[in-house]
Amino acid sequence: MSFFGKMFGGKKDVAPTTGEAIQKLRETENMLIKKQEFLESKIEEELNIARKNASKNKRVALQALKKKKRLEKQLQQIDGTLSTIEMQREALESANTNTAVLTTMKNAADALKAAHKNMDVDNVHDMMDDIAEQQDVAREISDAISNPVAFGADLDDEDLERELDELEQEEFDKKVIGIPEPNVTLPEVPADEMPEKIPEKKKAPAPATLTAEEENDPDMKQLLSWAN
Repeated sequence: MSFFGKMFGGKKDVAPTTGEAIQKLRETENMLIKKQEFLESKIEEELNIARKNASKNKRVALQALKKKKRLEKQLQQIDGTLSTIEMQREALESANTNTAVLTTMKNAADALKAAHKNMDVDNVHDMMDDIAEQQDVAREISDAISNPVAFGADLDDEDLERELDELEQEEFDKKVIGIPEPNVTLPEVPADEMPEKIPEKKKAPAPATLTAEEENDPDMKQLLSWAN
């Protein structure tokens, strides 16, 4: 059995957690700090004894200085021990922080893995394609509803544009060119009674004339004489 095994009873104890080890180190630090303060006060006492007896009792003064030296050596050892404990505690605290961070990250990774357990990339792509397709269908339905198919379908756009051009030309003629619109006025009705219409004399018909052949015809001559 090893030396440390004999010292600790030969049992293989379970290693403490980082939190427990940090707590033990802090308790040890507090104990060493208190001993450090005690040694500093004892060193100051021995130094005062040496000062008082420097001229009166040299032997007592030398004994006081020797004791002061031993106390200073103990104080120096405690200072080194405190430095070592402090570094070990800081290392454990850093390890404890890293452990907590890693544990949190592992838990987050496990949760993310569980969330994606029932998900498949191909299924997600298919779902997004279905969503896009339904959006296209909804857009087509909206366009169909908003299109006035049953209203004004029998109107010809060309006829409407032609009529609009004519109206615009009219407005242009009125405002820019200044063509006045014709005023239709009726003649005034005279107040006096209208004179009776004098019958016109019928003109006597012009005497009939005969051609050369008709002049030689006796019947035509007789007819002409009757007519005149």
